[in-house]
Amino acid sequence: MKQKTLLSWSSGKDCAWALHVLRQDPTIDLCGLFTVVNEKYDRVSMHATRLEMLQLQARAADLPLQTISLPDPCTDEQSAASMRSFIAGAVANGVQTIAFGDLFLQDIRDYRENQLWGTGIQPIFPLWEIPTGQLAEEMLAAGLEAYISSVDLKQLPAHFAGQKWSREVIDAFPEGSDPCGENGEIHTVAVSGPMFLRPIPVSVGETVERDGFAYADIIPMDQA
Repeated sequence: MKQKTLLSWSSGKDCAWALHVLRQDPTIDLCGLFTVVNEKYDRVSMHATRLEMLQLQARAADLPLQTISLPDPCTDEQSAASMRSFIAGAVANGVQTIAFGDLFLQDIRDYRENQLWGTGIQPIFPLWEIPTGQLAEEMLAAGLEAYISSVDLKQLPAHFAGQKWSREVIDAFPEGSDPCGENGEIHTVAVSGPMFLRPIPVSVGETVERDGFAYADIIPMDQA
């Protein structure tokens, strides 16, 4: 029997590739996406992805999208309470597994697993410990397109913000950087690939620096 599954959707290339992988798994019944959104700005926090972009991605993926709105600022207690409420609703709707696009950071995996411990929902990690150089090549070879929406200025210079994630960009990363940005070097917004029914046209807007990060505004050109 197929497992009714939700996918944690950050808007970036890794969750987009996880979507592609999950759709090839005959044991998975993928029933939707969910995203945590900063309610003050209507954006995904680290990715700075607009709500309109999330909605277009969900339509292109032909899946329903649920958003979990968190206040700004948000305490750990508020965040945990919102997630408990969301998970309880998922359990009531028969969800059996929640998938995450994490690659190798054990502390992040531990956090996900602890959130779901005892709920009856199993966390799964379809991309876990695939070598990130190999993973990046697989994504790019399959036609996944994504733009870099945020850069950690402690790890990379600001000019990478707004660039399309590509072999050339990866080759220009400083030595020791992860090609998929799993150490937080970059966050991305996926706009095209085999997981989508159609590409999402975008333009790259202003880049701003704030709190040690450079954020490029990835703007959907068609919000219909």
